[in-house]
Amino acid sequence: MRYEIVPVTPFQQNCTILACPETGVAAIVDPGGEPERILAAVARMAVTPDKILLTHGHLDHVGATAELARRLKVPVIGPHADDEFLLAGMPQQCQMFGFPYHAPLSTDRWLSAGDHVALGNQSLEVLHCPGHTPGHVVFYHRPSQLAQVGDVLFNGSIGRTDFPRGNHADLIRSIRTVLFPLGDAVRFIPGHGPMGQFGAERRHNPFVGDRALRHGG
Repeated sequence: MRYEIVPVTPFQQNCTILACPETGVAAIVDPGGEPERILAAVARMAVTPDKILLTHGHLDHVGATAELARRLKVPVIGPHADDEFLLAGMPQQCQMFGFPYHAPLSTDRWLSAGDHVALGNQSLEVLHCPGHTPGHVVFYHRPSQLAQVGDVLFNGSIGRTDFPRGNHADLIRSIRTVLFPLGDAVRFIPGHGPMGQFGAERRHNPFVGDRALRHGG
């Protein structure tokens, strides 16, 4: 799987362009803002986006979705329907975070655990990983052992659960029972910050690693 990570907005959110290496068909994952920077990366990769994928409904991950969907004439796919309240509440999120006004956002297809999303000759598995938000999903490309995890897990940290309908126990369960069983070798692209590897997080993450949970951390 080809990919390029494009940090956008003052939150330095990782928008990712995933592309099938055989066909050049691409997906734009979590376009949080700065559509021109994202389109420049698309041009640089010489790929053809045919969809936008959303891991969850927070503004810093979806802020450029409507504009890019309109300009590229592509559908919006994801997240899980449990995040519908966040997409519908875009104006309130803008006010909360000091962003310019965004209208309520809709999606063309909600996702559930076990779904697959085609990407050229490739297929992304959909994992439902609630906790940071109730409808958060992860996109996993099994052949290259690459996961797009949004704000579930970070290199050395985990997602916040103090936003509306966040749940810390659900987040830990998602990481430990859905993500880590995929294998230590899996590399992941988080919603913010540098890439990581599940094995390193399982061993050393101070919030969700083996040692932290063994000692009640």
